Amino acid sequence: MTQEDDWDRDLLLDPAWEKQQRKTFTAWCNSHLRKAGTQIENIEEDFRNGLKLMLLLEVISGERLPKPDKGKMRFHKIANVNKALDFICSKGVKLVSIGAEEIVDGNVKMTLGMIWTIILRFAIQDISVEETSAKEGLLLWCQRKTAPYRNVNVQNFHISWKDGLALCALIHRHRPDLIDYSKLRKDDPMGNLNTAFEVAEKYLDIPKMLDAEDIVNTPKPDEKAIMTYVSCFYHAFAGAEQAETAANRICKVLAVNQENEKLMEEYEKLASELLEWIRRTIPWLENRVAEQTMRAMQQKLEDFRDYRRVHKPPKVQEKCQLEINFNTLQTKLRLSNRPAFMPSEGKMVSDIANAWKGLEQVEKGYEEWLLTEIRRLERLDHLAEKFKQKCSLHESWTSGKVELLSMKDYESASLMEIRALMRKHEAFESDLAAHQDRVEQIAAIAQELNELDYHDAVTINARCQGICDQWDNLGTLTQKRRDSLERVEKLWETIDQLYLEFAKRAAPFNNWMDGATEDLQDMFIVHSIEEIQSLITAHDQFKATLPEADKERIATMGIQNEIVKIAQTYGIKLSGINPYTVLSPQDITNKWDSVKHLVPLRDQMLQEEVARQQSNERLRRQFAAQANIIGPWIQTKMEEISHVSVDIAGSLEEQMSNLKQYEQNIINYKCNIDKLEGDHQLSQESLIFDNKHTNYTMEHVRVGWEQLLTTIARTINEVENQILTRDAKGISQEQLNEFRASFNHFDRVRPSLRWVSVTFNKRNGMMDPDDFRACLISMGYDLGEVEFARIMTLVDSNNTGVVTFQAFIDFMTRETAETDTADQVMASFKILASDKTYITVEELRRELPPEQADYCISRMTSYIGSGAPPGALDYISFSSALYGESDL
Repeated sequence: MTQEDDWDRDLLLDPAWEKQQRKTFTAWCNSHLRKAGTQIENIEEDFRNGLKLMLLLEVISGERLPKPDKGKMRFHKIANVNKALDFICSKGVKLVSIGAEEIVDGNVKMTLGMIWTIILRFAIQDISVEETSAKEGLLLWCQRKTAPYRNVNVQNFHISWKDGLALCALIHRHRPDLIDYSKLRKDDPMGNLNTAFEVAEKYLDIPKMLDAEDIVNTPKPDEKAIMTYVSCFYHAFAGAEQAETAANRICKVLAVNQENEKLMEEYEKLASELLEWIRRTIPWLENRVAEQTMRAMQQKLEDFRDYRRVHKPPKVQEKCQLEINFNTLQTKLRLSNRPAFMPSEGKMVSDIANAWKGLEQVEKGYEEWLLTEIRRLERLDHLAEKFKQKCSLHESWTSGKVELLSMKDYESASLMEIRALMRKHEAFESDLAAHQDRVEQIAAIAQELNELDYHDAVTINARCQGICDQWDNLGTLTQKRRDSLERVEKLWETIDQLYLEFAKRAAPFNNWMDGATEDLQDMFIVHSIEEIQSLITAHDQFKATLPEADKERIATMGIQNEIVKIAQTYGIKLSGINPYTVLSPQDITNKWDSVKHLVPLRDQMLQEEVARQQSNERLRRQFAAQANIIGPWIQTKMEEISHVSVDIAGSLEEQMSNLKQYEQNIINYKCNIDKLEGDHQLSQESLIFDNKHTNYTMEHVRVGWEQLLTTIARTINEVENQILTRDAKGISQEQLNEFRASFNHFDRVRPSLRWVSVTFNKRNGMMDPDDFRACLISMGYDLGEVEFARIMTLVDSNNTGVVTFQAFIDFMTRETAETDTADQVMASFKILASDKTYITVEELRRELPPEQADYCISRMTSYIGSGAPPGALDYISFSSALYGESDL
C-alpha cells in the first residue's frame, strides 16, 4: 500500500494545517490508547521511545508486536520504533522517507506523516464503496448520506466541511434524535461545528479532534485532519448500516417466500376445482344408456353441444392457466434458490393432464355414440312405420277371407255354380300366393326391429305373430276348401271360360296394381343426392311399364266386353256377378285410376326430397368452404408462433409484443370458429353426417383451436420466464441471443419427438443429449463423461431424455449469477442478533417491519441451546428451511 497522498517531503507543513493535524492525530491516537489505560500529550515527544507507538499498533490491530527493548539509550528507542515500522510494513504499507531516527529525534513532519500512514491503513483503507479507493470511498459514502440535506454539497475533505452542516447532516441521518437539523443555519458555521463536536463526543464516543475556530478561520482546512475525524463517524455508524442492510436482505427473502406460498395456495385451489369438475363430468359422459325416442336422444346431443361450446372452453383455459402458474412458480423458486414446489398428492400437473386425457377419451366416444343412436332410432321409426303400413294393407286384404273360406255354399250349388266356385277358389289361391311375399316382408321387418332393439318390440311381435297365425289358418282353410270342391268337381261339367279367363287375368293385374300402389306410397329415407337420384331412376323405370300395363288392363276389360257381347248375341241374361272372382271391371278401373293419380304424387315427393338433398349439399359446401380456410389458418398460426418463439432478431420484449399481437389476432378470430360451429349444428340438425368436400371435421377444428390457444399461452409464458431469468440472473440481451442461437442450431426436429396430428403440427423446441453435448462443446465447454452426467442431472432432473430451452437457459446462467443463499440470510440474522446463535422476539420487531417480523416469529422454532433467555428463537434452522436445506 502506498500513502493516499504523497507527504510533502520537501516543503514545511502549513502552520495552520500542522496545528490541525497535531490536535486531530493526537485525539485520534488517544481514542485508542485510552483502551490500554494511557494517552499522549505531545505527539512528537511521546512516540520517540517507540513504546506507546507499539502499544497504539497493538490496540488498533488486535495483534501482539515483538517484545520492546527496555533500555533508555538511543539505539533502544530506534529498535522499538523499527519494530513498529516493520509491523506497519508487514501490513502492506509502503513507508516513504520515514525512518526510525527521524521519529526518535522528534521530527514533527515525519511523526505526523507516520501517524497519517497508520490512520490510512487501519481507519480508512477498508472503506471502499463500489470498488473505489479508500479516500474516494469515504467521500462517496459522505455524499450519499448527506445528499437529501439542504445547503450540503460534499465535494472534498476541506472547504465542504467549513460550515459544519455536513457533519450535522451525517449525525442527523443516522441519529435524528440528537440534532434538530431544521434549526441549523448556514451562516452560523461556528455554532454548527461546535454542535456536531459536542454531540459526537457525548453520544457517539467520538473525541473532539478539531477546533471550530481553526476550521472556520482557515481558507482551506487540512483534509487529512478532516478525513481522520470523518472516518470516525463512518466506523461509528457502520454497525447500524450493517444491521439495516441485513434487515433489508431478510425482508426481501421473506417477501419472496410469502409470495411463493400464496402462489402455491392458489395452485392447490385451482387444481382441486378443476379435478373436481373432471370427476363430476366423466360419469355423465360414460353414461351410454340410450333413450327410446328420437326427441330424447336429440336432447342428449344438444346437451353435449352445450358442454362443448359453453362448459368445456373455460375449463380448457383454467387447465392452461394452471400449467402457466405452475411453470411461473417453479421459475421464481428456482431463481430465488428455493426448493421446487411439490403439489399435494394427486394434484401434480401430470395428474391433471392424465385426468384431462381420461376426460377427452370418454368424450371422444360419446358424440359418436349419440349420432349412432340417433341413426338407429331414425331407422327404427322408418321400419316401424313401414311395418304398420304393410300390416294394414295385409289385414285389409285378409278381412273376411276366413269367413269366405269357411262357407259351404257348394253343398247346394248348381253345376255351373260349383264350377264357378272352383274357379273362384283357384283365383283365390293365386291371390293368396301373390300375398306370400308381403307376409314374409312383414316378418323380416319385425325381425330387424327386434335386432335393432326397438322400444315397442312387444307390440310389433304381437301383431306379426297374429298375422303369421292368421296366414297359417288361411292356408289350412284354403286347402280344406279345395279338397271339398275337388270332391264334387267331377259332378260339374260346364264352366264359363270367359269369366274364368277374366278372373285369372284380373287377379294378377289387380295384385300388380296393389303392389304398384304400395310402392308408390312406400316411405323412403336417403342421405345424399345420389340415393334420391337412384329412387327417381327406379320410379322412371316404373312409369315406363305403364303403357304395357294399360294394354293388360284393356285386354282384361276386353274379356268382360266379350262376355257382354256374347250374352247380347245369344240373349243370355247375366246376373252381373262373375262367379270366379270378387273383382269387378269397376274395381279394375278404380284401382287403375288410383295408380295414375299416385304417379304424379310420387313425382312430387321425389322432387321435394331432391330439393332437401340439394339444401343439405349447400350446407356441406358452406361448412367445407369455411373449414378449408380455418384449418390452414390454424396450422399457419401454429407455425408462425413456433417461428416467433425461436426468432433471435429482436429482444424478448419485442418477441413478447409479437406474441401478444398473435394472441389478440387469435382471440379476434374466435367469431369464425363460432360461425363454423353454427353451420356444423345446422348440418347435424339436418342429419348430415358426412362431407366429401373437406378433410376438416368440426372435431379437427376444435382440437386445433384448443391446441392453438394452449400453444400461444404456453409460448407467452416461456418468454415471460425467459425475461424473469434474464433479469434475475443479470444476463444481457446479447448473451441471451447467443444462447438462443446455439440452442436453435442444435434443435433438430425428429419424428420421435415431434407432435403430429391429422391436420396440424408444431416445432420440436428441445434437444436430445447428443445434440446438447455438441451445443456445449460449441460454446467452449470441455466435457468429460462425469461432468456431462452431472450437467444432465441439472437440465433433465426427471430423466425425460430431452433438454428444453428453459432448462438450457437456467443452466447457462445458474452457476455464475449472484443470488441470495441460506448462508447469506443466516449471516444477516447473525448481525441482527449481535453475533449470538439465537435471536429474541424484541430484536426481530426492532429490526424488521411488522409483517416480516410476524412471519419470522410464527415460523421460527424455539432455541434449544444453553445461555439463551426464555422465548429465544433459532434463526439458523429457519434460514436453512427457507432454502429446503436440512443442515448447513
